[in-house]
Amino acid sequence: MSTSPGASAPSAEDALLGPADIRELASALGVRPTKQRGQNFVIDANTVRRIVRAADVRPEDVVVEVGPGLGSLTLGLLQVADRVTAIEIDEILARHLPTTVAARLPERADRFALLHQDALTVTPEDLPGPPPTALVANLPYNVAVPVLLHMLERFPSLERVLVMVQSEVADRLAAKPGGKLYGVPSVKAAWYAEVKRAGAIGRNVFWPAPNVDSGLVSLVRRDPPSTTAARRDVFAAVDAAFAQRRKTLRAALAGWAGSPQAAEEALAAAGIDHRLRGEALTVEQFAALAEHRPRPAQV
Repeated sequence: MSTSPGASAPSAEDALLGPADIRELASALGVRPTKQRGQNFVIDANTVRRIVRAADVRPEDVVVEVGPGLGSLTLGLLQVADRVTAIEIDEILARHLPTTVAARLPERADRFALLHQDALTVTPEDLPGPPPTALVANLPYNVAVPVLLHMLERFPSLERVLVMVQSEVADRLAAKPGGKLYGVPSVKAAWYAEVKRAGAIGRNVFWPAPNVDSGLVSLVRRDPPSTTAARRDVFAAVDAAFAQRRKTLRAALAGWAGSPQAAEEALAAAGIDHRLRGEALTVEQFAALAEHRPRPAQV
């Protein structure tokens, strides 16, 4: 279905982009999806509807979307949310997306905004309108975790997040203590939110089809663990514990604490067995550990 200026606007049911629409848009813009930017465009309208439902998008929501591409998910979000702001780093895609929105959902176009910027540099001051309440995105595989953590940190107004990422990344984000997949992304995401898998996405709903399956991850904001330690100090302990994840915490945290003995003492003060490994600790335990990090001696 064409989105040229002379074409009539499609009905709400037909406003979403299908495979032919995606290819027509890409051809008209001279766009060739690149691996460098992790561009895999969703071509299945039912998958878009499923993502919007899984994200629990509400009529009062102000949604921020990262990496909208040609607008598949953007249109689905705009049909439900009060406002949508899309953050797109690709200049060609960013320039054309407002045209697609105006052609396919003209009655909602005034509720859409486009920010041509790298999501890793976006701050609340950059976004127009009210603070976002939800983040919904098909995140590029190569920057999914950094973008997610950046948005959670910089936008405390976000109440709910639903991201589509590589299946393995989804498993790592939602992993619980004690498993092999539990690691830095798991702990840092848990600092901000309750995290769970929200479904699997096959390869055939994308163009081009990726070489891996995708998964949905749901994050619902909660208060961080109660601690006197700053978030950056807790995250420093997390990074140190998993930098050498095969080692016991006493050994892995030696550099972080100043020595193996100092690490053991900090762990004991936090009520943690120094013989454990990082994968055994909850985010609350990492927070307690950070409170007992030895301070450099004053000269």
